[in-house]
Amino acid sequence: MNDANAAPPPASPVASEDITTPRPDGQAMRDAILRKLTYDLGKSRTGALDRDWFMATALAVRDRVVEPWLNDMRATYNTGQKQVYYLSLEFLIGRLLRDNITNFGLMAEVRAALASLDVDAFKVAACEPDAALGNGGLGRLAACFMDSLASLSIPAFGYGIRYDHGLFRQVIRQGWQEEYPEDWLQFQNPWEFARPEIAHSIGFGGTVEEVVNDDGDTHHVWKPAETVLAVAYDTPIVGWRGKHVNTLRLWSARAADPLKIDVFNRGDHIGALSERVRAEAISRFLYPSDDSPEGLELRLRQEFFFSSAALQDLIRRHLRVYGGIESLPERVAIQLNDTHPAIAVAELMRILLDDHKLPWPEAWRVTHGTISYTNHTLLPEALETWPVSLMERLLPRHMQIIYMINAVHLDAIAAAHPGDLGLLASVSLIEENHGRKVRMGNLAFIGSHKVNGVSALHSELLKKTVFHDLNMLYPGRITNKTNGITFRRWLQQCNPCLTELLTETIGAEFLDRPEALTALKPHAADAGFQGRFAEVKRTNKEALTKLIRQQMGIRVDPAALFDVQIKRIHEYKRQLLNLLETVALYNEIRAQPHNNWAPRVKIFAGKAAASYHRAKLIIKLAHDIARTINRDPTIRDRLKVVFLPNYNVSLAEVLVPACDLSEQISTAGMEASGTGNMKLALNGALTIGTLDGANVEILEHVGAENIFIFGLTTEQVAARRREGWRGQDSINLSPRLQQALESIASGVFSSDDPHRYGELVHMLREHDHFLVTADFDAYFDMQRQVEKRWADQAAWQKSAILNTANMGWFSSDRTIAEYAQEIWRVPVPG
Repeated sequence: MNDANAAPPPASPVASEDITTPRPDGQAMRDAILRKLTYDLGKSRTGALDRDWFMATALAVRDRVVEPWLNDMRATYNTGQKQVYYLSLEFLIGRLLRDNITNFGLMAEVRAALASLDVDAFKVAACEPDAALGNGGLGRLAACFMDSLASLSIPAFGYGIRYDHGLFRQVIRQGWQEEYPEDWLQFQNPWEFARPEIAHSIGFGGTVEEVVNDDGDTHHVWKPAETVLAVAYDTPIVGWRGKHVNTLRLWSARAADPLKIDVFNRGDHIGALSERVRAEAISRFLYPSDDSPEGLELRLRQEFFFSSAALQDLIRRHLRVYGGIESLPERVAIQLNDTHPAIAVAELMRILLDDHKLPWPEAWRVTHGTISYTNHTLLPEALETWPVSLMERLLPRHMQIIYMINAVHLDAIAAAHPGDLGLLASVSLIEENHGRKVRMGNLAFIGSHKVNGVSALHSELLKKTVFHDLNMLYPGRITNKTNGITFRRWLQQCNPCLTELLTETIGAEFLDRPEALTALKPHAADAGFQGRFAEVKRTNKEALTKLIRQQMGIRVDPAALFDVQIKRIHEYKRQLLNLLETVALYNEIRAQPHNNWAPRVKIFAGKAAASYHRAKLIIKLAHDIARTINRDPTIRDRLKVVFLPNYNVSLAEVLVPACDLSEQISTAGMEASGTGNMKLALNGALTIGTLDGANVEILEHVGAENIFIFGLTTEQVAARRREGWRGQDSINLSPRLQQALESIASGVFSSDDPHRYGELVHMLREHDHFLVTADFDAYFDMQRQVEKRWADQAAWQKSAILNTANMGWFSSDRTIAEYAQEIWRVPVPG
């Protein structure tokens, strides 16, 4: 496999046909672009580079956004509408040029303007960097939700961190992942507005003093030892058809005193900047490694930094418009996106108690009535805990408040369940075993009036597993809100050819009402429509084929079955199961070369956490397998393996429309929901997957005959683990699996280091926590069913069309409407 990492994948051209807006001559937009090029960028037409044209175009489009954006903010306060504040450590928004042009109906105008300037619109779009503000599904979901909040005209702010470099840029060298800073801000971000006048002080460390006022009441005063400024940067988020524009406000960390002049003048020029470096590290990178005490502290600093800034900001705005803080629950809904912002519970209590002098019961009423919490995982490591010693040192006042919340909470439980010490230990905010730690998941649960999972299965598992006892104590608090995706982004924008075909066939109503896609179902068996549907897929596969050739130097056949697994590299996602099946298939093809094997291209993409050694080893295994298979002339192109580096939103927009088979093969009970499965199915991919996350609901919507479900159920997984599962038991029963593992263990794919994968093979034999070996035979057999369906192209195309037709329910518009009605109590405008 070619290790070279080329430029980011091309975006779909700005010149894609807009199906909803008549084409104007573009003169006004042309003039606006030229003004921006000249007066904002200081460039002439003759000297302008593609990046300059992108910046000028983006700034011209941004000007069209500003007036409705300001009008919508003004109208929200004038009418007293309740606002939603969405707190998320990630917002994976990707490129915004096409998003804003499409949502505002400016596609034809921009197209005409650039054409009149002899500027290549395709190259202009490709110059926009992906905003490096997220890792995967969590951040992309937040971006989809911001789009849907605006599209439904629900007033909202998104709050997060403006990372200078964000998630790392993945480079592959000799098959190994290396991490480098992402430079998405190198040429500035044309969509954002700096707000230096909006800066909030964020404290760390110090002491807490008790102060007795004239009435004899005791109040606490936190005197931080360190103060960091959170400076606001605003990005307008445009809803579909420009109906409403909301704000994504990201915080950048700045030192209160950027330079110690006395230290500088003494000649310690580096030491003079130490406080600035320490402060700005907060917004430098997304997910710094927490393997060291310093890294752990930085993660906590990040989470408190943006949560505190968000709360201070929304309270400032609320008081300016409405006056009293007591009305906060009636005017504000705060949604915590996973446990990262859970410290907001303690911070809001601190603000209410210490700054506004509310009595404890009233402060708790306001906090509890305002905050709700989305849980995204059942993995213990993702339900954050912080050492009590770290919390006491870094956030001493918050630790006092957490102790008090816990005392009130446990006193009530002890009164209702006297003598049940096990229950008290289970639901306490403090973990007493293996070092005292604060359980942030429990804090978020207790401090919220509603807690939701993100798929039907996940929400039920929350009640039965991680929040079992809390659910018993607070019945009805856990609810379900199955995730959704932004259809305009993942259909109209990334697959314009399919959008045109659908519009021609069933009309354009589905762009406003995704459920209208069901009108496509009667066409699924029509041979003529099947042919046109397949032709669109072929066009998209040819685009991906070209990208693979350019980036990797690998030739693949667009007529082959494109088998795609694109997601974060993690053991529970089970890329390893896919690779084992790849090796087994490779062995079968070599052993039976005269069989009529369906040509297949296995495509992987995803990043492993920088400190996740085993996940990085799986990436290396994928490259070693790819190199061996792709060079083997006896395979005759019937199997190819490709790992595309630096997976991001823009790469996904090329991969998703080209996928035939969507791999959603996580261990049952481990994936909260998944949204990649929805995007791929929407674009006509058939899913092969376990009964995990939203796969369960996709099965219900598309029908068992149009999806490939295999493997153990959640209950069976739990039973195997209780029995003390050992992988060798399955290996002994599967000669095919034995051979695949022996090939890997003996160095067939790693002749330079035959023992490279000994650790992985040993793990599968002895521990196999994610039951890869238990599901292997079922997965291999189901892949053969995939080949049979692929051989009958009429049957395949019918299933693909029915997948697209039945994805309307998985719109993030539906998800947000449910949040609004059932959790936030916010009206959804008709």
